[in-house]
Amino acid sequence: MSSLLNQQNKEIVWDYWQKLNHIGVDNVPAAIRAAVHDDVDWNGSAPIDQIQGVDNLISGFWLPLLHSFPDLKIRPYVFMGGIDSGMSDWDGGDTHPAAGDVGSEWVSGCGYLSGSFVKDWLGIPATGNKTNIWFGQFYVMREGKIAECYVQYDILSVMRQAGYQVLPPSPGFDGGKIPGPVAKDGILLTEQDALESRKSLQLVAAMGKGLMRYVRDRDGGDMSRMEQDKYWHQDMKWYGPSGIGGCFTLEEFEDFHQRNWLFGFGDRYLDVERGGRDMGFIGEGAYACGGIWDSAFSYHNGEYAGIPATGKLLTLRDFDWWKRDGDYLIENWVPIDMIDLCRQIGVDLMQRLQLQIEERKSGSPGIW
Repeated sequence: MSSLLNQQNKEIVWDYWQKLNHIGVDNVPAAIRAAVHDDVDWNGSAPIDQIQGVDNLISGFWLPLLHSFPDLKIRPYVFMGGIDSGMSDWDGGDTHPAAGDVGSEWVSGCGYLSGSFVKDWLGIPATGNKTNIWFGQFYVMREGKIAECYVQYDILSVMRQAGYQVLPPSPGFDGGKIPGPVAKDGILLTEQDALESRKSLQLVAAMGKGLMRYVRDRDGGDMSRMEQDKYWHQDMKWYGPSGIGGCFTLEEFEDFHQRNWLFGFGDRYLDVERGGRDMGFIGEGAYACGGIWDSAFSYHNGEYAGIPATGKLLTLRDFDWWKRDGDYLIENWVPIDMIDLCRQIGVDLMQRLQLQIEERKSGSPGIW
């Protein structure tokens, strides 16, 4: 029954996305109402944040987005779904610490929104050029409609494509479209092998337990206790948001992202309520996905992205899609809400953007 329900949910969301791509702006509100519950709880990247109710979703998000990108198309490259078993992808335990989601129905995907940027959006000046908005999305399905939505948009990348950079240059590669799976096999419209799906979940869970072996005060910059080479292919590809960038080997991942992240944050165990929302930890075939939304993850222990340590307890909006190749993880797409993270430590990246815009008007290059 769960397999049939998952297939039905994926068909509903896939059909919804295809309709949004082809029906024209005037028909978008009707398509959204047909697929989304009236009282939907929609949560997007900062500065958009939470929107309650389908009417507010249409007027507060979709219509302004389509005003700015009238020919917008959804171009996913990973698409999957599943019923959350309660197995943890992160804390090394047997169930999600934020309980209550066993049996919940999820559909998720990541890829791009692509369109011509003809009107300003979120205060970002329009360029008139084709712009790619990297996205990662999780839906909770109830009774055949979308009841909750959690979506990350790489808004810093939109700024960068418009010529503005509000964080220091990314340590990793950050200059073009983040690619999808090398094998181009991430759109999982059909039922996947249950054994292969379980293998993917188990490998990610084992990798997560390895991450939990790191203790910041003890290990510092020594990451060997996590033994990540047991779980990742040496030529793995890790794709992070603008501000972090992409890494194309395990060594690059450690040097360009993981070491910096652990220095700035790095707490694995917190004696506080995590709060927030766990995304469904689901696996289909060679793919698995999971994430957190507004959940406590670390204190701000050290400098990160040029921002001095504040000591504040931080929450995180972080998604993962993993691709398994045999006994190793080979690809990983990781949208993170950098605007939300920075505003918690006193840095308003949207304000930095506006300052750069004003500086450019006065003839200054207006760099961060």
